[in-house]
Amino acid sequence: MDFRLTDDQRALRRGVRALLEGRFGREALRAALDRADGEGAAGGRERADGRLRGDGRVLDRGLWRELGAAGFFALRLPEGGGGAGQGLPEAVLAFEEAGRVLLPGPLIATHLAAGAVAGAATGEAVVTSADGGLVEWLDEADVVLGDVTGAEPLAPLDPLTPVHRLPGAGAARTPDGLLVSLLSAAEQLGSAARTCEIAAQHARTREQFGRPVGAFQAVQHLCADMLVRVETARAAVYAASVTADPADVAAARLLADEAAVRGARDCLQVHGGMGFTWESDVHLHLKRAWTRTHRAGGATRSEEELAEDLVSGAV
Repeated sequence: MDFRLTDDQRALRRGVRALLEGRFGREALRAALDRADGEGAAGGRERADGRLRGDGRVLDRGLWRELGAAGFFALRLPEGGGGAGQGLPEAVLAFEEAGRVLLPGPLIATHLAAGAVAGAATGEAVVTSADGGLVEWLDEADVVLGDVTGAEPLAPLDPLTPVHRLPGAGAARTPDGLLVSLLSAAEQLGSAARTCEIAAQHARTREQFGRPVGAFQAVQHLCADMLVRVETARAAVYAASVTADPADVAAARLLADEAAVRGARDCLQVHGGMGFTWESDVHLHLKRAWTRTHRAGGATRSEEELAEDLVSGAV
Protein backbone atom coordinates (compact mmCIF):
# COMPACT_ATOMS: atom_id res chain seq x y z
CA MET A 1 0.00 0.00 0.00
CA ASP A 2 1.30 3.45 -0.96
CA PHE A 3 0.96 5.99 1.86
CA ARG A 4 2.54 8.87 -0.04
CA LEU A 5 0.42 11.93 -0.79
CA THR A 6 -1.24 11.91 -4.18
CA ASP A 7 -0.67 14.66 -6.72
CA ASP A 8 -4.15 16.02 -5.93
CA GLN A 9 -3.39 16.08 -2.22
CA ARG A 10 -0.13 17.92 -2.80
CA ALA A 11 -1.94 20.42 -5.00
CA LEU A 12 -4.57 20.92 -2.27
CA ARG A 13 -1.88 21.59 0.32
CA ARG A 14 -0.09 24.05 -1.96
CA GLY A 15 -3.34 25.84 -2.70
CA VAL A 16 -4.34 26.18 0.95
CA ARG A 17 -0.84 27.35 1.89
CA ALA A 18 -0.81 29.95 -0.86
CA LEU A 19 -4.25 31.24 0.18
CA LEU A 20 -3.37 31.48 3.87
CA GLU A 21 0.11 32.92 3.43
CA GLY A 22 -1.23 35.49 1.00
CA ARG A 23 -4.26 36.41 3.07
CA PHE A 24 -3.05 35.79 6.63
CA GLY A 25 0.70 36.24 6.50
CA ARG A 26 2.82 37.62 9.29
CA GLU A 27 1.67 41.21 8.75
CA ALA A 28 -1.97 40.19 9.07
CA LEU A 29 -1.17 38.11 12.16
CA ARG A 30 0.56 41.04 13.84
CA ALA A 31 -2.28 43.39 12.84
CA ALA A 32 -4.79 41.03 14.46
CA LEU A 33 -2.67 41.00 17.61
CA ASP A 34 -2.48 44.79 17.65
CA ARG A 35 -6.26 45.00 17.41
CA ALA A 36 -6.71 42.51 20.23
CA ASP A 37 -4.12 44.21 22.42
CA GLY A 38 -5.24 47.75 21.61
CA GLU A 39 -8.99 47.40 22.05
CA GLY A 40 -9.20 45.01 24.98
CA ALA A 41 -12.41 44.39 26.92
CA ALA A 42 -13.19 48.08 27.08
CA GLY A 43 -13.07 48.32 23.29
CA GLY A 44 -15.35 45.38 22.57
CA ARG A 45 -18.18 46.33 20.21
CA GLU A 46 -21.75 45.53 21.17
CA ARG A 47 -23.71 43.09 19.03
CA ALA A 48 -27.42 43.23 18.30
CA ASP A 49 -28.07 40.78 21.13
CA GLY A 50 -26.26 43.00 23.62
CA ARG A 51 -23.11 40.87 23.95
CA LEU A 52 -19.69 42.32 23.37
CA ARG A 53 -18.03 41.27 20.13
CA GLY A 54 -14.92 39.35 21.01
CA ASP A 55 -13.50 41.82 23.54
CA GLY A 56 -11.47 43.39 20.74
CA ARG A 57 -10.66 40.04 19.11
CA VAL A 58 -13.00 40.46 16.16
CA LEU A 59 -12.65 37.90 13.40
CA ASP A 60 -11.83 38.98 9.86
CA ARG A 61 -15.19 38.16 8.29
CA GLY A 62 -13.84 38.83 4.82
CA LEU A 63 -11.18 36.17 5.29
CA TRP A 64 -13.80 33.81 6.75
CA ARG A 65 -15.90 34.18 3.61
CA GLU A 66 -12.83 33.68 1.42
CA LEU A 67 -12.16 30.42 3.23
CA GLY A 68 -15.75 29.43 2.54
CA ALA A 69 -15.46 30.36 -1.13
CA ALA A 70 -12.26 28.32 -1.39
CA GLY A 71 -14.09 25.28 0.01
CA PHE A 72 -12.25 25.10 3.32
CA PHE A 73 -15.36 24.49 5.39
CA ALA A 74 -17.20 22.40 2.78
CA LEU A 75 -14.18 20.25 1.94
CA ARG A 76 -15.79 17.00 3.12
CA LEU A 77 -19.31 17.69 1.93
CA PRO A 78 -20.41 15.65 -1.12
CA GLU A 79 -20.14 17.35 -4.48
CA GLY A 80 -23.89 17.09 -4.92
CA GLY A 81 -24.30 19.12 -1.73
CA GLY A 82 -22.01 21.93 -2.82
CA GLY A 83 -18.84 20.48 -1.31
CA ALA A 84 -15.57 19.17 -2.68
CA GLY A 85 -16.29 15.52 -1.90
CA GLN A 86 -12.96 15.03 -0.12
CA GLY A 87 -12.18 12.93 2.94
CA LEU A 88 -10.44 13.18 6.29
CA PRO A 89 -6.89 13.01 4.84
CA GLU A 90 -7.57 16.12 2.77
CA ALA A 91 -9.17 17.91 5.74
CA VAL A 92 -6.09 17.11 7.83
CA LEU A 93 -3.84 18.68 5.19
CA ALA A 94 -5.96 21.84 5.16
CA PHE A 95 -6.01 22.17 8.95
CA GLU A 96 -2.28 21.52 9.12
CA GLU A 97 -1.79 24.63 6.98
CA ALA A 98 -4.17 26.60 9.20
CA GLY A 99 -2.10 25.65 12.24
CA ARG A 100 1.06 26.67 10.46
CA VAL A 101 -0.04 30.32 10.16
CA LEU A 102 -1.92 30.46 13.49
CA LEU A 103 -5.20 31.20 11.72
CA PRO A 104 -7.67 32.34 14.41
CA GLY A 105 -11.32 31.48 14.81
CA PRO A 106 -13.50 28.43 15.50
CA LEU A 107 -12.35 26.69 12.32
CA ILE A 108 -13.09 23.15 13.45
CA ALA A 109 -16.60 23.84 14.73
CA THR A 110 -17.53 25.71 11.55
CA HIS A 111 -16.06 22.95 9.36
CA LEU A 112 -17.96 20.24 11.24
CA ALA A 113 -21.20 22.23 11.01
CA ALA A 114 -20.90 22.85 7.27
CA GLY A 115 -23.56 20.30 6.37
CA ALA A 116 -26.01 21.22 9.11
CA VAL A 117 -25.86 24.97 9.74
CA ALA A 118 -26.93 27.43 7.04
CA GLY A 119 -24.05 29.63 5.96
CA ALA A 120 -21.31 27.59 7.63
CA ALA A 121 -20.11 25.96 4.41
CA THR A 122 -19.76 29.30 2.62
CA GLY A 123 -18.22 31.17 5.52
CA GLU A 124 -21.22 33.43 5.93
CA ALA A 125 -21.78 32.04 9.44
CA VAL A 126 -19.23 31.58 12.21
CA VAL A 127 -20.07 28.51 14.30
CA THR A 128 -18.70 27.50 17.67
CA SER A 129 -19.68 24.71 20.05
CA ALA A 130 -19.46 23.72 23.68
CA ASP A 131 -16.49 21.40 24.04
CA GLY A 132 -16.50 19.78 27.43
CA GLY A 133 -16.09 22.62 29.90
CA LEU A 134 -14.92 25.25 27.42
CA VAL A 135 -16.17 27.15 24.39
CA GLU A 136 -13.97 29.20 22.07
CA TRP A 137 -15.02 32.43 20.32
CA LEU A 138 -18.42 32.51 21.98
CA ASP A 139 -18.97 36.25 21.61
CA GLU A 140 -18.05 36.27 17.92
CA ALA A 141 -20.07 33.25 16.82
CA ASP A 142 -23.31 33.56 14.86
CA VAL A 143 -24.37 30.04 15.84
CA VAL A 144 -23.51 28.26 19.09
CA LEU A 145 -24.02 24.51 19.31
CA GLY A 146 -24.68 23.08 22.76
CA ASP A 147 -25.80 24.58 26.05
CA VAL A 148 -23.62 27.53 27.06
CA THR A 149 -25.85 28.86 29.82
CA GLY A 150 -23.79 30.59 32.48
CA ALA A 151 -20.60 30.64 30.42
CA GLU A 152 -17.98 32.90 31.97
CA PRO A 153 -15.12 34.53 30.04
CA LEU A 154 -11.59 33.52 30.98
CA ALA A 155 -8.45 35.56 30.55
CA PRO A 156 -7.15 33.96 27.34
CA LEU A 157 -3.66 32.51 27.31
CA ASP A 158 -3.60 32.90 23.53
CA PRO A 159 -4.44 36.52 22.68
CA LEU A 160 -6.29 35.37 19.53
CA THR A 161 -8.40 32.64 21.14
CA PRO A 162 -11.01 34.03 23.54
CA VAL A 163 -12.38 31.26 25.77
CA HIS A 164 -15.41 30.87 28.02
CA ARG A 165 -15.76 28.33 30.82
CA LEU A 166 -19.01 26.43 31.31
CA PRO A 167 -20.06 25.96 34.95
CA GLY A 168 -20.28 22.38 36.17
CA ALA A 169 -19.17 20.90 32.84
CA GLY A 170 -16.64 18.12 32.73
CA ALA A 171 -14.41 16.85 29.97
CA ALA A 172 -16.97 14.50 28.47
CA ARG A 173 -16.48 13.87 24.78
CA THR A 174 -18.90 15.54 22.40
CA PRO A 175 -20.43 13.58 19.48
CA ASP A 176 -17.81 15.13 17.17
CA GLY A 177 -15.03 14.64 19.70
CA LEU A 178 -13.08 12.21 17.52
CA LEU A 179 -12.95 14.67 14.63
CA VAL A 180 -12.17 17.58 16.94
CA SER A 181 -9.18 15.63 18.28
CA LEU A 182 -7.93 14.69 14.83
CA LEU A 183 -8.25 18.17 13.33
CA SER A 184 -6.72 19.73 16.46
CA ALA A 185 -3.81 17.32 16.03
CA ALA A 186 -3.47 18.49 12.43
CA GLU A 187 -3.30 22.13 13.58
CA GLN A 188 -0.72 21.18 16.20
CA LEU A 189 1.33 19.43 13.52
CA GLY A 190 1.33 22.53 11.34
CA SER A 191 2.41 24.71 14.24
CA ALA A 192 5.15 22.26 15.24
CA ALA A 193 6.51 22.14 11.70
CA ARG A 194 6.56 25.93 11.52
CA THR A 195 8.42 26.40 14.82
CA CYS A 196 10.94 23.79 13.66
CA GLU A 197 11.55 25.87 10.51
CA ILE A 198 11.80 29.09 12.54
CA ALA A 199 14.36 27.50 14.89
CA ALA A 200 16.49 26.16 12.04
CA GLN A 201 16.45 29.49 10.23
CA HIS A 202 17.47 31.36 13.39
CA ALA A 203 20.22 28.83 14.10
CA ARG A 204 21.67 29.36 10.63
CA THR A 205 21.60 33.17 10.68
CA ARG A 206 22.11 34.25 14.30
CA GLU A 207 25.78 34.51 15.23
CA GLN A 208 27.51 34.31 18.59
CA PHE A 209 31.27 34.31 19.16
CA GLY A 210 31.82 34.75 15.44
CA ARG A 211 29.82 31.79 14.17
CA PRO A 212 26.17 30.77 13.73
CA VAL A 213 24.51 29.47 16.90
CA GLY A 214 23.61 26.38 14.90
CA ALA A 215 27.25 25.38 15.03
CA PHE A 216 26.91 24.68 18.75
CA GLN A 217 26.03 21.09 19.59
CA ALA A 218 23.38 21.96 22.16
CA VAL A 219 21.42 23.96 19.56
CA GLN A 220 21.86 21.20 16.99
CA HIS A 221 20.36 18.69 19.42
CA LEU A 222 17.36 20.94 20.08
CA CYS A 223 16.65 21.34 16.36
CA ALA A 224 17.14 17.63 15.69
CA ASP A 225 14.75 16.66 18.49
CA MET A 226 12.16 19.08 17.13
CA LEU A 227 12.38 17.55 13.67
CA VAL A 228 12.06 14.00 15.01
CA ARG A 229 8.93 14.91 16.98
CA VAL A 230 7.39 16.66 13.95
CA GLU A 231 7.93 13.74 11.59
CA THR A 232 6.77 11.18 14.16
CA ALA A 233 3.60 13.19 14.74
CA ARG A 234 3.11 13.65 11.00
CA ALA A 235 3.16 9.89 10.39
CA ALA A 236 0.67 9.31 13.23
CA VAL A 237 -1.71 12.12 12.20
CA TYR A 238 -1.73 11.11 8.52
CA ALA A 239 -2.30 7.46 9.45
CA ALA A 240 -5.16 8.36 11.80
CA SER A 241 -6.79 10.38 9.03
CA VAL A 242 -6.87 7.21 6.91
CA THR A 243 -8.04 4.75 9.56
CA ALA A 244 -10.25 7.10 11.65
CA ASP A 245 -9.71 4.59 14.45
CA PRO A 246 -10.25 6.11 17.93
CA ALA A 247 -7.02 4.61 19.27
CA ASP A 248 -5.05 5.90 16.28
CA VAL A 249 -6.56 9.35 16.69
CA ALA A 250 -5.74 9.34 20.42
CA ALA A 251 -2.12 8.40 19.73
CA ALA A 252 -1.84 11.03 17.00
CA ARG A 253 -3.30 13.67 19.30
CA LEU A 254 -0.79 12.93 22.05
CA LEU A 255 2.17 12.98 19.66
CA ALA A 256 1.00 16.17 17.93
CA ASP A 257 0.38 17.96 21.23
CA GLU A 258 3.88 17.03 22.37
CA ALA A 259 5.43 18.11 19.08
CA ALA A 260 3.68 21.49 19.18
CA VAL A 261 4.24 22.34 22.84
CA ARG A 262 7.76 20.99 23.25
CA GLY A 263 8.72 22.24 19.81
CA ALA A 264 7.67 25.80 20.63
CA ARG A 265 9.52 25.62 23.96
CA ASP A 266 12.67 24.34 22.27
CA CYS A 267 12.33 27.05 19.64
CA LEU A 268 12.30 29.59 22.46
CA GLN A 269 15.53 28.09 23.76
CA VAL A 270 17.17 28.35 20.34
CA HIS A 271 16.20 32.03 20.20
CA GLY A 272 17.32 32.75 23.75
CA GLY A 273 15.82 35.86 25.32
CA MET A 274 14.60 37.11 21.92
CA GLY A 275 11.99 34.35 21.76
CA PHE A 276 10.10 35.72 24.78
CA THR A 277 9.62 39.20 23.33
CA TRP A 278 6.28 40.35 21.91
CA GLU A 279 7.89 41.00 18.51
CA SER A 280 8.70 37.29 18.12
CA ASP A 281 6.07 34.85 16.88
CA VAL A 282 7.46 31.89 18.82
CA HIS A 283 5.54 32.60 22.02
CA LEU A 284 2.33 32.83 19.97
CA HIS A 285 2.82 29.27 18.73
CA LEU A 286 3.42 28.11 22.29
CA LYS A 287 0.29 29.83 23.63
CA ARG A 288 -1.90 28.50 20.82
CA ALA A 289 -0.47 25.00 21.30
CA TRP A 290 -1.25 25.09 25.01
CA THR A 291 -4.78 26.29 24.26
CA ARG A 292 -5.41 23.47 21.78
CA THR A 293 -4.34 20.82 24.30
CA HIS A 294 -7.56 21.46 26.26
CA ARG A 295 -9.91 20.55 23.40
CA ALA A 296 -12.02 17.36 23.41
CA GLY A 297 -10.90 16.26 26.84
CA GLY A 298 -7.22 16.89 26.19
CA ALA A 299 -4.40 14.47 26.92
CA THR A 300 -6.30 12.77 29.74
CA ARG A 301 -9.07 11.68 27.41
CA SER A 302 -6.61 10.47 24.78
CA GLU A 303 -4.63 8.49 27.36
CA GLU A 304 -7.82 6.88 28.66
CA GLU A 305 -8.84 5.84 25.16
CA LEU A 306 -5.45 4.31 24.48
CA ALA A 307 -5.56 2.46 27.80
CA GLU A 308 -9.06 1.14 27.05
CA ASP A 309 -7.90 -0.07 23.64
CA LEU A 310 -4.89 -1.85 25.13
CA VAL A 311 -7.01 -3.50 27.84
CA SER A 312 -9.69 -4.63 25.39
CA GLY A 313 -7.04 -6.05 23.09
CA ALA A 314 -5.44 -8.01 25.92
CA VAL A 315 -8.72 -9.63 27.04
